[in-house]
Order: sequence, then C-alpha cells, then structure tokens
Amino acid sequence: MSTNVTAPTDYLLSGAGHRRGLAHWLRSFSMMVRWESKSLRLILPLAMVVQVFIGAGLVLGFGLLVGEVSVIQATYLATGATVISMITLGLVLAPQIIAAQKQAGIYDYMWSLPVPRTTTVAAGLAVHTMIAVPGMVLALLVAKWRYDIDLSVSPLVVPGALLILVTAASVGFAMAHAIPNPMVTHLITQVLVFVILLFSPINFPPDRLPDWLAFVHAGLPFQHAANVMRACLTEGFSSNVGTSFAILGAWAMASWTITAWVVGRRP
Repeated sequence: MSTNVTAPTDYLLSGAGHRRGLAHWLRSFSMMVRWESKSLRLILPLAMVVQVFIGAGLVLGFGLLVGEVSVIQATYLATGATVISMITLGLVLAPQIIAAQKQAGIYDYMWSLPVPRTTTVAAGLAVHTMIAVPGMVLALLVAKWRYDIDLSVSPLVVPGALLILVTAASVGFAMAHAIPNPMVTHLITQVLVFVILLFSPINFPPDRLPDWLAFVHAGLPFQHAANVMRACLTEGFSSNVGTSFAILGAWAMASWTITAWVVGRRP
C-alpha cells in the first residue's frame, strides 16, 4: 500500500497543524479522500465501468422489454435510468464495500486514525458520489440518442443530482454502519436491487402500483428521487417537486443522524 494511504496518520501524529477547527477538518477530509481513493484503487475503475453499463443497459434493455416506446415512456426511461444508476451505487455498492472492509479488518483500522470521525464518513460519501457521475451522464446521453427525446435542463439539475446522490449514499452508509453483521448487509443490498428495479416508481408513474404500495413509496426516497430528476430535465412531467426535495433532504439528515450515533458510540 502506498505511503499516501497512511498520510492521515503520518501528518497528525507528527504534531503538525492544529487538532481542532475548520482548517484541521478540511485537511483531514482531503487526506481521507486520498486514503479512500487509494484503498479502493482496484475497485474504482471497475465500479465506474459497471455504473456506465448499468446506466446505458437500463435504457436499452427496458426499451427492448417495452417494445414500441412512446414519448412519455421514453422520458420515464431516460430519467429513470439516470436515477437508478445513482441510487444503486449509494444503496448497493457503498454498503457492500463497507461490509467488505468489516470482514477484512480495515473498518476498525479506519476508526483508529487520528482524524475527526465525520471526515471518514464524508470522504467515503464524496468518493462514491464521484463514481456515480459517469454512469448518470452516459445513461442520459444514450437515452437521448436512442429515443430522440427533448430535454429541458434546469439550473436545478446540479443540486438535484447531488441531493439524490448524497441521499442514496447516506442511507447506504447508515445501513452499513448500523448493521454489525456484514452478511446481513450483503443480503439487504441484494433485496434492494430487486425492489429498486421492479417495484419502485422510477421508470414508470406511481399510479401503476397497487394502492398500498403507492402509499408506502410516498414516504420512501425512490419515487421522489425520480420526481426531482424529471423536474430537472423535462417540463410537465413532475409535480410537488418541493415536497420531493424535502423528503430526500429528510432521508439524508436522518441517515447522517443514525451514522453519527453509530460512529459516536465506537470506542
């Protein structure tokens, strides 16, 4: 492992800098991002390729499944594939990586580093967010090419996409940190893939669901992530966008609260 990976320990144990304050937190965060990137250096390229294939594959694959695609269906597929590419990374890949770190003993080492614990979580969130961007963009480009849809990109697309990415990763991180058994985390992520792809109103309107399932999804982040992305990329396909932003924000805050509680309890 390269010396850059252990940079947080080298820097802080040397006595350089101050142990408190914003400057210390930012320096620690920067080093933890480098540490996270280096420790995942073998996974990062593969993860980006997988994200690209997921985004493009969903657009083309669902199109084959549906057959003749109308403008409305194409719009749902385009925006939905983009959302699925983002949320599967945060809710599936990120928890699986943390579970693997627990099994390998790396997880305990991370918490022994003399850096603010919030920087460890924030660095992981930042790295996983960067992984999601290529797949998200390519899914949208492939959908536009395949179905020749008209997009109306809103200035809200950047904060909207970031909110979706952060919310998905935050929920995934909270789950992975809170569940002690890595095998349970792996099992839950596999179930989530099935739920997200087939039973979440992302690639189709929520009124196609049974009433009870539509009611459940009204409080879950999946439907609202799709609603936000459609509002950022199209006109006339979304409603109650402010509510969707608020619900996504609430999920992100709740997830960070759980993660902070779990991390704070560690010795």
